[in-house]
Amino acid sequence: MLIRRILLWPFSFLYGTVLLVRHALYDNGILKSVRPTLPTIAIGNLALGGTGKTPMMELVLRTLEGTGPLATLSRGYGRKGNDIHEVAAQDSAERSGDEPLQVKAKFPDVHVFVGADRVKAVEEIQRSLPAVKAVVLDDALQHRRLNAGLSILLTTWQRPYCDDALIPAGDLRDLPSRKKVSQIVVVTKCASLPSVVEQRDWRERLGLTAEQRLFFAGIEYEELKLAIGSGQGAMNPAAQPTANCLLFTGIADPAPLVAHLRSKFANVHHIAFPDHHTFTPADLNRLAGLFGSFAAGPKTLITTEKDAARLRSVIGGSPLEGLPLAVIGMRTVILNEPELFSDLILHHVAPHPAHR
Repeated sequence: MLIRRILLWPFSFLYGTVLLVRHALYDNGILKSVRPTLPTIAIGNLALGGTGKTPMMELVLRTLEGTGPLATLSRGYGRKGNDIHEVAAQDSAERSGDEPLQVKAKFPDVHVFVGADRVKAVEEIQRSLPAVKAVVLDDALQHRRLNAGLSILLTTWQRPYCDDALIPAGDLRDLPSRKKVSQIVVVTKCASLPSVVEQRDWRERLGLTAEQRLFFAGIEYEELKLAIGSGQGAMNPAAQPTANCLLFTGIADPAPLVAHLRSKFANVHHIAFPDHHTFTPADLNRLAGLFGSFAAGPKTLITTEKDAARLRSVIGGSPLEGLPLAVIGMRTVILNEPELFSDLILHHVAPHPAHR
């Protein structure tokens, strides 16, 4: 890691210079930012990915349940096209992206939008859905043209931005100094609640101001559910402690999920695909072949909700159809002062009347 940083530092320096110029143009009003009249909550990070933005969006949506109609907006990574589009439950991942489909499936009453231009997309939401109470934006901290009313910055316990470097020497896609724009900072993927002393140390390490709220979040995994198009033999791991599972993922950081399943199953065989991987017939043939041979006795296939969204349009007629394929969901939970976290979200939205 150190050698990589030294060798690639000149390229990171050039990249950082470009970022400094870009941010200076916005900070000095040469390039314009727009603050929507509709309440907006931006969730993002400084790293390339894997900090838990979609689970955080789902937590914010659960917090705002009952406040009125809600909308979400993301680019829709991996989809074809850059148009502004409201996601329908029957959409394919190619049309809308895997994470927006995941959100729509879990929150059917929420208006889920995708669009590359966040400013135009928010304007379209305001125009077409005037009763919407708030828009929650996924991965929007680098979209400087839109100045969200409330920003939530995520960084992981395992690799916080203060210990990282700009790409290509590290995994940061934005300057650590950009932390200043976020009113809320959340350290995600914590195994447990850190002590008061540790929390104070984290605040100093992250370089936060007294006004910025710092929270720590963990992961809770849901019960396994049979995937659409799967067989009827998927097992409850609690009832089958000797069962085996073949896990396959196309997410940025599968390590916490692998650790969780290893606490539930006697044998976990993991196949890792790249984040947002588009599954091909060859992939499905490979998985079916491995499932038939990787272990004897009770066993099941397991994947994530995000991967299931991409599989939905290709599983029919494939070798996976009819196999016991289960999907596991996850939730982000705030470990310290969860009531305060909820209050900050609700108070940001409550003073704003619905757009007219």
